[in-house]
Amino acid sequence: MSRKNVAIAGIILCCIYFATVVIFIISGSQNWLIIFEIVTMISGIYFIILILVLPFSNNEKKKIYKILAIIFVTALMIFTNMTHIVNLMVLRLLNNGVIIPEYFQLGKNPSIITIVEYSGWGIFLGLAFLFSSIGIEKEKILKPIKITLFICSILCFIGFFGSIINEHLWYISSLGYGIGTLVICTEMIVIDKRYNNMRN
Repeated sequence: MSRKNVAIAGIILCCIYFATVVIFIISGSQNWLIIFEIVTMISGIYFIILILVLPFSNNEKKKIYKILAIIFVTALMIFTNMTHIVNLMVLRLLNNGVIIPEYFQLGKNPSIITIVEYSGWGIFLGLAFLFSSIGIEKEKILKPIKITLFICSILCFIGFFGSIINEHLWYISSLGYGIGTLVICTEMIVIDKRYNNMRN
């Protein structure tokens, strides 16, 4: 899959994600919550593809950063898919009248499931963004995406550690992996276009 196609898919996925969140908040429907869970799991898989197509440096000394970025983004995918599969099971049990402790419910605080989810999007994705920023080729054309990835990593970290103080500070992370991803994908399209112009 080309870098441009991955970027376009990312923009579409982000729009679907935000639309799903808004509709769920407005409607409060369990069906939209289930759709949100599925979209989030797909997002975890998407981030692996996104990291793989970033313009990493071919320098042997920098290859370790690409490897680390892939390892951490894979950890994100595993953590978020695990938590949302568990949460889908929990929702089904709750709907059937089964009493489930809050520490096994996503979004509750304190909750084991919430901690795992926050670790995925806050720590592991933050590290994936950080190592991607370091590992990308040092070219003028790539400077904006390097900066964006670094900023996104910081936002993910702030959201995670901030949530320990106040759970509402978690939403700072969503600026990194939500809005930040839209910016990264847009920059990838611009980069692809500039590279094509240079070849022609």
